[in-house]
Amino acid sequence: MERRQLGSDGRPDWDILLQWADSVEEQVQSAFRRLDRTAERNQWKVIQAFQKHRVSDYHFNGSTGYGYNDRGREVLDEVFADVFGAEAALVRPHFVSGTHTISCALFGLLRPGDELLYITGRPYDTLHKVIGDPGDGRGSLQDFGIGYGEVALLPDGGVDWEQVAERIGEQTKVVGIQRSRGYDWRSSFTIAQIAEMVERVRKLKPDVKIFVDNCYGEFAELMEPTEVGADLMAGSLIKNPGGGIAPTGGYVAGTREAVNLTAYRLTAPGIGGEVGATLDTLRAMYQGLFLAPHLVGQALKGSVFAAAMFERLGFISKPGWDELRTDLIQAVRFKEPEQLIAFVQGIQRAAAVDSHVVPEPWDMPGYEHPVIMAAGTFMQGGSLELSADAPVREPYIAYMQGGLTYAHVKYGVLHALSSLAERELIVIKPYAD
Repeated sequence: MERRQLGSDGRPDWDILLQWADSVEEQVQSAFRRLDRTAERNQWKVIQAFQKHRVSDYHFNGSTGYGYNDRGREVLDEVFADVFGAEAALVRPHFVSGTHTISCALFGLLRPGDELLYITGRPYDTLHKVIGDPGDGRGSLQDFGIGYGEVALLPDGGVDWEQVAERIGEQTKVVGIQRSRGYDWRSSFTIAQIAEMVERVRKLKPDVKIFVDNCYGEFAELMEPTEVGADLMAGSLIKNPGGGIAPTGGYVAGTREAVNLTAYRLTAPGIGGEVGATLDTLRAMYQGLFLAPHLVGQALKGSVFAAAMFERLGFISKPGWDELRTDLIQAVRFKEPEQLIAFVQGIQRAAAVDSHVVPEPWDMPGYEHPVIMAAGTFMQGGSLELSADAPVREPYIAYMQGGLTYAHVKYGVLHALSSLAERELIVIKPYAD
């Protein structure tokens, strides 16, 4: 391991960073125990679903062509549905990303003249083009005559229920909830909070469909949005539920009607989820789901460590190290863009893949500001693996997520601190109790 001297210039010595790390780990043991228990119980839940559906080696064989009678695909849907407490699920390698999965879900549920209302503020940047503008000619929701509205969150990050009551109208067909913070400086929504949202929305309009963007949230808690009344939720297999092994894909889970409508959008009306060759992807999706609870727990422990370390050094993190975790995202707020960029570049330097690459801000498709992204991952864009990204805009907030092992996240955090100190953007002094 590379060794560096520490002097009055603030350059880091690895032994001093490790002393800080040891102290932080002692501090966060209570949080680690909670996360281990959650991972354990979610692991049991997944195993029980596998056992219930008698998963066997032959389920891992893929199909070709139309993919008729692909029993492995059918059982995988049933396993996901049971794990997430839903009537049905659709798990497919044909979903190319979380955004594509969410797009299929929304287009499946909505029709021209309907309205989509997000009650958790403006959704994640990549959905802006899916929502679109009236007559934009790109096939967006609004281009198809589907209305859109959003209710900004209150200053404390809560739902503005007075505005929600005013905005829900006759045309409102789907209410959207984004569980994760996205690129906002707010807390992500817990399952208990989502349960309250579902209850209150149902009182305002009983027949409305409730959709939850569940990206980054799977297995962070003991329950999922579909277990507290959401009609449909969606996520990506290169995030939590793919366990770092699924090479691509996404899922939806919810009521049978909502899942079927999504399937018709993914393929075609009358075809739905009955076809779709899985090729050689099934084994990875089954095994990824099996590993997901443990790996999510590892990533969450890494986020707790990162939060505690940066708080020790005077930065603001969200969530704080001792707060309830409901998704993978760890936000750290910096004072200047140079600090943010150095942090992300330090995370990249700790990667097993492409550690030699130096990320720079660029105009990434689907985003409205230059984005810098550390992504030294085995699966391209795999957000359950250690990665970090940030739009380069005020306030200067970096979003770190993932880590297949706690040891890797810890290594990444120490390299990020080293990157900041080398550029004299922070000073790391010898540790003292």
